[in-house]
Amino acid sequence: MKRRTLPAVVTLTATAALLLTACGSGDDKPGDNHKTAGVERGGAQAPKESTKPSAAAQTEAKPDGVDVSLPKDMNLVFDWDRPKDGNEAAAMDDAANFFRAIYRGVDKRTTEDAAVATYATGDGLHYANTQINAWIDGGWTATGTLRHYDVITRSTPNGKSVEVAFCADSQKFYGKEIKSQRILRTEPSLEDFDHYKIVMGKVPTGKDLWQASKVFVKTKAAQCQ
Repeated sequence: MKRRTLPAVVTLTATAALLLTACGSGDDKPGDNHKTAGVERGGAQAPKESTKPSAAAQTEAKPDGVDVSLPKDMNLVFDWDRPKDGNEAAAMDDAANFFRAIYRGVDKRTTEDAAVATYATGDGLHYANTQINAWIDGGWTATGTLRHYDVITRSTPNGKSVEVAFCADSQKFYGKEIKSQRILRTEPSLEDFDHYKIVMGKVPTGKDLWQASKVFVKTKAAQCQ
């Protein structure tokens, strides 16, 4: 079995539709489940291989003074362009750091790493802890390249929340059994593509610090192929 990416744990609550409503989207409905959570964008294109670092991918090892570094064989790539809006750009950067924090927890075998508490709160923190514990309980770590692309950001009118939506391609990202060091591989398939919506909230006491408060996941996301 291939442990390809984050387990398909989806945060879906009545309040999770708040940002979508505030953003004025007529396409998303409060009653929608994760199968309709993806933003319709006319068909996303799979990411192309690139030798240059993306705008948000290669941040410092310690943004906000917190270590989000990962081992060399665990490569998270964010192939997306920074939006012009400063808040949306900062929220997008910290959405990337949220995922780095999760996989740092997977690597360190703990949910207590400072990065998780820095970049997650509420349901986002519950989501992160659930993912990390699933990898720990399974006896796995991760290896390879996980690509994120086709990002869309949008803000609430008050500017305190930003939705960061994007695709993830885990075709070259695998689980690895810690005891045996065996890499768990399968043939590429639709299961390698997921679509995420992360609701990022601005931390009042932190300069340009944003935390993931809600997580929506659409697995087997055909629009991401």
